[in-house]
Amino acid sequence: MHALFVEPSFPANQRQFVRALSEVGVRVTGIGEAPAQGLPADVRRALDGYEQVGSVCDEQAMLAAVRRIQARGWVDRMEATVEAHIMPAARVREAAQIPGTTTRTAWLCRDKPSMKQALRDAGIPCAQSAAVESTAAAIEFARRVGYPLILKPRAGAGASGAERVDDEAQLRAAAERHHLDRGASVAIEEFIEGHEGFFDALVVSGRVVHCFISHYYPGVLEAMRTRWISPYLITTNRVDSSGYDEVKAMGQRVIDALGIWNSAVHMEWFFGPKGLKFSEIGCRPPGVGVWDLYCAANEFDLYRDWASAVTWERTEQRPSRKYSAGLLALRPDQDGTISGYEGRDEMFREYGSLIIDAHFPNPGSPTQGVEAGYMANAWVRVRHPDYDTLRNVLDAIGRTVKVRAR
Repeated sequence: MHALFVEPSFPANQRQFVRALSEVGVRVTGIGEAPAQGLPADVRRALDGYEQVGSVCDEQAMLAAVRRIQARGWVDRMEATVEAHIMPAARVREAAQIPGTTTRTAWLCRDKPSMKQALRDAGIPCAQSAAVESTAAAIEFARRVGYPLILKPRAGAGASGAERVDDEAQLRAAAERHHLDRGASVAIEEFIEGHEGFFDALVVSGRVVHCFISHYYPGVLEAMRTRWISPYLITTNRVDSSGYDEVKAMGQRVIDALGIWNSAVHMEWFFGPKGLKFSEIGCRPPGVGVWDLYCAANEFDLYRDWASAVTWERTEQRPSRKYSAGLLALRPDQDGTISGYEGRDEMFREYGSLIIDAHFPNPGSPTQGVEAGYMANAWVRVRHPDYDTLRNVLDAIGRTVKVRAR
């Protein structure tokens, strides 16, 4: 078995996928933007070959690299795990006749209006949505659906670039920021009130073999726009309780409708007054180190089972479901440089036995904006056998630990 892996060293957790492929007996050739001599030592050890390209999103350069590799021997798989790489990899894969996620599936998992239309056609409940290319079209949608609404890039990841608008004046201002009437096309959606969570799965031959259900506190849009909040996400160990049956059933129906075969998936959902609603899906693992939470919570190596799934079409392990685990983002009180921390030592004294790991940038480090995400500044990951106790611990840490900046 010989697999190509796109961009094996950046971001940092990419090396875990390469390591896992090597460990399950796959020969791995990397394709990336860094020079071979600049790759980390552990990545070089796991790779059997490497091709450098100017950009892994340049499909012609990628196809040329794949052709060079194929000229040296057979290629069985080509895998990518970063959102921006999924579609280029799918197009190159099809051009080179390598099995894997199709361009149709990759497109439907990236272009939000097309995704939701395909799922509405399959009877899966979604927010009303459309692709609009003018302010007039956006206003017409608003008059038909009503406010509030969400504007977002058609192919953005998560809440990146998403805006809530509550009236026509806000809609016109947002349309200007998104460059409507200047050639842009954006997704516009009904705002769904309710609790926000996500369903992640490892899929083999179209069926879910591992699934994980997680919750956001608060929702992502609020978390990524509000500095004073210390937001967190939790993966629950109560996945087998009947309250999650509807989420799991929806997840499998979405996978069926989009033609996902051997892949990781990351699906967002809402539950509120209108019931359970699909939000969006990526044909890839989640970001911000969430798989590391799954590994710590379930005492197994999910990266290794992913490698077995996408190559040998099987898995080897079972998650223990022993712990719930959470990631808490700790924001600086202003933009600038980190000046110090309050409550950090108290946190380690009180909860040290529950802490998986933590990151506190050194004083003098530049801050990153609130919108940069859960791991942009300081963060801590925690686990506990009881979900509700873990929520209380994360709330307490969020109240106690303060990141000061100047």
